[in-house]
Amino acid sequence: MAERLSFSDEVSNLLYAAHGNPLTTCIQCGTCSGTCPVVPYMDHTPRRLIGMITAGLKEEVMASNTYWSCASCYHCNVRCPQGIDIAELMYALKRLSIWRAQHKEGLIGPVFSETFVKTIFKSGRSYEPVLATSYLFTFGVQEFLQEAQTATSLMLKGRLPVLPPRIKRLDNFGRMLRRIIPMGDAK
Repeated sequence: MAERLSFSDEVSNLLYAAHGNPLTTCIQCGTCSGTCPVVPYMDHTPRRLIGMITAGLKEEVMASNTYWSCASCYHCNVRCPQGIDIAELMYALKRLSIWRAQHKEGLIGPVFSETFVKTIFKSGRSYEPVLATSYLFTFGVQEFLQEAQTATSLMLKGRLPVLPPRIKRLDNFGRMLRRIIPMGDAK
């Protein structure tokens, strides 16, 4: 009978392809948290999040906004004395929370990420007007109108296509994506 993985092992498996050392090598020095420019927007620092993962606090980690707040600046990676790929950890936790639909309500990141992946499945490319709908309505009226004016100007100048461009052999591309991204029916 297969043994059930601990949360720490599950996250480590997501990081297997990353070049950094595993989370178990973390010495809890706090360098990652001290260099992170977006810590004020996180409910837990990166150091604390790693500690929570190794302690098996799965629900608390999955309910956190820390990995959604990550700016992907890689300061933590560069400065980590143990060589842990903390930015990749944040990406892995984002993927895990989307796959399991376990994230705080009202966060822009999960909706944006899901919209992005579905757009890629449908056309093989990113299409900004569709992506904008995932966060545009969180702005005030003035910001919304300014974004709409900018988008209209870009479309009139030919810098933003009216319809999303599609790649060739989209079916082949979709089959490949379904093997690596567990999105169910993304169409």
